[in-house]
Amino acid sequence: VQLQAFGGGLVQAGDYRKLSCVASGRAFSDYAMGWFRQAPGKERDFIAAINKSGSKTYLSDGSVMGRFTISRDNAKNTVYLQMNSLKPEDTAVYYCATVRPGTNYWGHGTQVTVSS
Repeated sequence: VQLQAFGGGLVQAGDYRKLSCVASGRAFSDYAMGWFRQAPGKERDFIAAINKSGSKTYLSDGSVMGRFTISRDNAKNTVYLQMNSLKPEDTAVYYCATVRPGTNYWGHGTQVTVSS
């Protein structure tokens, strides 16, 4: 499966942004999906995941709790990350990926920069 993330850009602190990740190739609904991010000089961190049907979501503890929401539309082969109340520390490259034991597929990231 090929993944491509969209929706990054430069935003002001306090703003919101919705990222999209479009899948092509094998059936999108066969995969649980996740969002990750990597800030400059830091490791890639897990943000959120959603199961195959979209009925269950998992969010990282910490700073994104209550501000970020993951969702998916299997008819559109797309997983979303709604980001509200953005902070400068949310600045990172955001990646979508399949989430499963073993090999996972990763999309090219999309840069989100939050200015104060």
